[in-house]
Amino acid sequence: MTQLQPEPLLPNEQIVTDDLDLLLEALPPRIVESLQGDDRRTALLEVIMDLGRLPEARYPGREVVLSRSEVTEEDLQYVTEHIGDFGEDNRAGIERTLHRISCIRNRRGKVVGLTCRVGRAVYGTIRVIDDLVRSGQSILLLGRPGVGKTTMLREVARVLADEANKRVVIVDTSNEIGGDGDIPHPAIGGARRMQVVTPAMQHAVMIEAVENHMPEVIVIDEIGTELEAQAARTIAERGVQLVGTAHGTSLENLMLNPTLADLIGGIQSVTLGDEEARRRGTQKSILERKAPPTFDAVVEIQSWQRVAVHRSVAETVDALLRGYDAPPETRQLSASGRMEIVDSAPRVSDSPFPTTAAPRQSRQGWEIGHHRRGGHIRDVAAAAASAGAAPATPEEVSEAMAPAPPPIRLFPFGVSRARLEQAERTTGVDVELVDDVREADALVTLRSYYRSKPVPIREAEERSLPIYVVKSNTAYQLEQVLSQFRGDDGLPGGPRRDPMVDVFRETEDAIARVMQEGRPIELAPANSYVRRIQHQIATRYNLDSRSAGKEPQRRVKILPFGH
Repeated sequence: MTQLQPEPLLPNEQIVTDDLDLLLEALPPRIVESLQGDDRRTALLEVIMDLGRLPEARYPGREVVLSRSEVTEEDLQYVTEHIGDFGEDNRAGIERTLHRISCIRNRRGKVVGLTCRVGRAVYGTIRVIDDLVRSGQSILLLGRPGVGKTTMLREVARVLADEANKRVVIVDTSNEIGGDGDIPHPAIGGARRMQVVTPAMQHAVMIEAVENHMPEVIVIDEIGTELEAQAARTIAERGVQLVGTAHGTSLENLMLNPTLADLIGGIQSVTLGDEEARRRGTQKSILERKAPPTFDAVVEIQSWQRVAVHRSVAETVDALLRGYDAPPETRQLSASGRMEIVDSAPRVSDSPFPTTAAPRQSRQGWEIGHHRRGGHIRDVAAAAASAGAAPATPEEVSEAMAPAPPPIRLFPFGVSRARLEQAERTTGVDVELVDDVREADALVTLRSYYRSKPVPIREAEERSLPIYVVKSNTAYQLEQVLSQFRGDDGLPGGPRRDPMVDVFRETEDAIARVMQEGRPIELAPANSYVRRIQHQIATRYNLDSRSAGKEPQRRVKILPFGH
């Protein structure tokens, strides 16, 4: 049965094709009778047939017995005669469908059980990561079994081939992406499909695809061996976009998996010298990322409408290894089909890598992007102020009693409103979030959106609105954006001031006292970036320094000569 390509989809629309009748034709008639009702066909996941047991149909969260008669050898033989041949992975299919039939064999190789899994092509499942898919980045999809990784991977191949007009090659090991038979299923669109004779040869076919067919994108399902991980690295190093799936539910799982750790750069133990270990305030033996990651981004799939995205695998892995919390960017589709950044409950990690109740800023968050006004771009902020706030002075209390200026109308594009509201409470800046860029005084967005120039950003530029571009959607960076509306006097609307000026002043004053008085002096508690700057300033004056205390009260102590 030939399927037509879907028409352009409406927002939040999904088209599902399952060819269920073709699967039912391959099942014994007495079992099919129990599956004829619409309520039995909808959401059907699998039909289970084990010799000597009752046949069952599996649905999300429940199982239904299909017959009171046990499965016989004739029933199993009926199915095997109506499907394709089983491969070395004990999987078979039905030509030009996505159904998968897996067998269980006894010790003599005889089939004694079948799992008949319904394969569905679902168009429109990747809207929540559409910008990542089209960006050209290599993307790794993770998720629990049955969450829809292969379905999303199939849609990625179609979108890149048909809508982005790229040369896409699918390495289809078990025919799960393109379906059984020599002619692939229409769900992959114009992507080409290379079948794999045996799963052990998957890595070789991956390399063959790059060498022989000049793809711009390679799509691969279930990277699971060291050889496949090495082949994936080879593909990425040749400048080919790689989109794949792997075993595991989170990035931390990959860090714990020695076989697949190379996908995120690998982890190695490094021994620091005494001086470097003292400067960092760590033990001499630490864990570090070994190489650049194969995949630029990791997507943890929770459902087709909700995912957690690590936009920079390198920065996330580095942060975790250095003891920082590195929460992903949680996205979901709204009822109108619009992608939204949302907050999620903190995840309890099973990773053995040390994590702290991280200071407000992790390693990757120090870049705050750019500020555009009237077509000219300049830096918004290059660094952060040290942690800890000074108590309010009487003058500040008096100023707070003065009439407040009108709120700043801010239009968030792709940025979490909940985190902006949290940043508003933290900074005390009066901000009104608006839904129309025409009503806004400024716009805040992520770097990825600013680069792609969607309509709201182009309209903001045409109106000469300030555009604040942040690297990642963290509460700290949004606080830094709101702080740009403050002046030196702490009130909105005044001239902006580089927060690092106070850091340099405090450090150099302390150094002068150390050189004059000859005794150690501790600086105020600060985050890791500020501490690193303070260590570097002390080194310029040939003074030693060390970090002491625990986060968030960790601070730098400057030592006199010969101490």
